[in-house]
Amino acid sequence: MTTSTRLLSRRRFLPLFLTQLLNAFNDNLYKTAMVLFVVYSVYNDEAKEAQFSAIASGVFILPFFLLSALAGQLADMRDKARIIRMVKLAEIAIMTVGAAGLLIAWQDAACARAVDICLAGPPPRLAADLAIPLLLAALFAMGVHSTFMGPIKYAILPQHLEREEVLSGTGLVEAGTYLAILVGTILAGWIEVEVAAGAILLIALVGYLTSRWVPPAPAQGVVVPIDWNPFTSSVRVVASTMTNPQVYYAILAISFFWTIGAVLFIQFPPLAKNTLMASKEVASLFLVIFSVGVAIGSVAINWLLKGEVSARHAPVSVIAMGLFVLGFYMVAKTWETGADDTLLNVATFLAHDGAPLLMLMLLGIAVAGGMFVVPLYAFLTTKVAPDQAARTIAANNIVNSGAMVLGSLLAVGLSAAGLPITEHLLLSAAMCLISAWLARRLHAVEDAPIPRGLLAD
Repeated sequence: MTTSTRLLSRRRFLPLFLTQLLNAFNDNLYKTAMVLFVVYSVYNDEAKEAQFSAIASGVFILPFFLLSALAGQLADMRDKARIIRMVKLAEIAIMTVGAAGLLIAWQDAACARAVDICLAGPPPRLAADLAIPLLLAALFAMGVHSTFMGPIKYAILPQHLEREEVLSGTGLVEAGTYLAILVGTILAGWIEVEVAAGAILLIALVGYLTSRWVPPAPAQGVVVPIDWNPFTSSVRVVASTMTNPQVYYAILAISFFWTIGAVLFIQFPPLAKNTLMASKEVASLFLVIFSVGVAIGSVAINWLLKGEVSARHAPVSVIAMGLFVLGFYMVAKTWETGADDTLLNVATFLAHDGAPLLMLMLLGIAVAGGMFVVPLYAFLTTKVAPDQAARTIAANNIVNSGAMVLGSLLAVGLSAAGLPITEHLLLSAAMCLISAWLARRLHAVEDAPIPRGLLAD
């Protein structure tokens, strides 16, 4: 029995794994269903569609920037399992609001097709004006929810697992997360939006039930007062964490990776619709391929490193990612569409001459990305003292989310300036070079002495 399969049979890992898996599933089912529905059924303008996709991404990410320091302090100073249960209970209320927004948007779209359906409901303009704020409010609240889950899902691992199990546990959490994204993304692309509204409520309830089986994980080390000011606490937690050179370079490299990922995810729906003339099911397929690839990369790098926490493969991995992004750009740039405006369904898209190469490039982006990022997360939990792990993850989330918000704003600005969505891919490719340099710096300091007080046991 391998370390990974053994962990999946233990209560010290399985309930946490399932809870995080359901969390990622619900996040992406709701977020993808919302974005695809708005892009394909509400707007009919490439710039507006790209802007909405970027705004939705920014709204979800913003809480990570504002509240991660507080989330990290709570996770280090309180029982992590209890926080998980409180957060999952809140998810049920959040998804109630999100489901209401989806149902109102669905009714509004139905009104546009058949006026008699609207007779029992609110006026179409009122429905549209109400739906978008509800959808974005629920998305922001889910960002808050995930902000408080973020530090825990990695920081709890060294507390429940043996040291030699941490890399395997991290890889399983990453792989499970992306497989959950895969399933949520598939469903979002194929099921009707009113079905998605019911599904997100059901999954929120199941996630709360699994969270009740997570074993206690009380605070370790000295419990200090919590700084409730999100701004001063953010500055303090980032400044204290960045004194460790290994963590410093790991955080910066992860931040550039997720900025690249955010820009790519923003681009996929409008690019599929307007450049490739493909349906929302094809846009969902792109997200699926990306998720599968990251999961494959997460497992592959664990096999290559054989449990060792090292960044030695990271520079090559992210350079390969950049080359695959360029390949994806060149295929999309030369994509030939039909004479009419009919969107390609999955079958006709797969029959297109350029589809195999396009999907291969996308898969390569994701596999290389997974191989790049997983060892870097392991640095964050194994290179610091156990009682500082959650705050280290929180510092990582603050820097990551700040970079991703800037990336989202840049995508909005480029769309507003009239730059075609395909050209945005070049930005992602260029950022891979910066990530490679940071990963090389991280590998260079792997064996550097860790400052006293930050050393893990």
